Amino acid sequence: MGEAGGAARHRWNGISILMSAEQRLAELRAAIDAVDDELLALLNRRAALTIEVGDVKRAEGDTVEFYRPDREAHILRRLLAANPGPLPEEALARLVREVISTCLSLEQPLRIAYLGPEGTYTHAAALKHFGGAVTPVAQASVAEVFREVEARACDYGVVPIENSVGGSVNLTLDCLAESSARICGEVVLAVHHQLLGQGDGLAAIRRVYAHAQALEQCRGWLGAHLPGVEQVALASNAAAAQRAAAEPDAAAIAGVDAARIYGLPTLAPNIEDNPHNTTRFVVLGRSLPKSTGDDRTMVMFSMTNEAGALHGMLSILAERGISMSRIESRPLRTGVWDYLFFVDLIGHVEDAAVAEAVAAMEARAAAFKVLGCCPRAVI
Repeated sequence: MGEAGGAARHRWNGISILMSAEQRLAELRAAIDAVDDELLALLNRRAALTIEVGDVKRAEGDTVEFYRPDREAHILRRLLAANPGPLPEEALARLVREVISTCLSLEQPLRIAYLGPEGTYTHAAALKHFGGAVTPVAQASVAEVFREVEARACDYGVVPIENSVGGSVNLTLDCLAESSARICGEVVLAVHHQLLGQGDGLAAIRRVYAHAQALEQCRGWLGAHLPGVEQVALASNAAAAQRAAAEPDAAAIAGVDAARIYGLPTLAPNIEDNPHNTTRFVVLGRSLPKSTGDDRTMVMFSMTNEAGALHGMLSILAERGISMSRIESRPLRTGVWDYLFFVDLIGHVEDAAVAEAVAAMEARAAAFKVLGCCPRAVI
């Protein structure tokens, strides 16, 4: 009798504990619903304010810029600095970016040209920077992205400029030298290459398609696992995935988005030689953003071919305490052994020290051009 009574008490205690847990979950879910209601009201309030901002801008004139890279950088940096957690910084930045993107689409929908087709890393960079509430417009080449921006067919463009392993993207540098488009933003994207294909394994692969930069970034892996297999460079990794989807004995190097879009299984994941492989992209526009206090200015120049000429140009920066984050040279097409130099400076062209240095460099250079300036990438 005592055992039976003890078991009954145990069962009743269990039911009591279960009911208590269910009550607590119900309370938590009700609290989440209340927060969601607050979020809904606040998001709509923000959207209404953004529409008002658009109305004020339209009243100022037809050439006003609705997208403000400096303003967005300020918003993101302020909220990330104030974030107490537990929401991770990257997740918070992604959520805020989508809110900004959606609200901006109510103010002025944006068309964004990018190196396509859909599924390229440039496509991913464009969505990371502008969010999902824009209209991405795929282009077949870097030059066509520049042309779309110059012709005002698209509001902005996104192109790759350098990779931590493969170095600078020469096509982008060449276009910057000749284009009227200005750099107004940058995006940094971790790049993980997947080997995609329809076959059952590596033994069936006869060709590997990829962008030339991707082939370079996976050179060691390809040499070790696919020695002797033909490597074919294409305009983009997404184009490579398209080609591999139509050829059973071919594979492509591309990202996970391309695998999903073109229905290709992953034969080998993360085949990049350097696990920290990162690509920097630039946003192309027609005007320069304001200073944010953490910016990058890009300039291009050429000099007369004489001893100490480059040293003299770079000493202008050193004398003013300006850091240089990148220097690259490209052959000048109008002469033999003459070069264009591309330099990234830390600071904004409106900052006193940078403005003074830019004026001094322009006075000394045979040719000089400010390619753009922008807030440094937040995430």
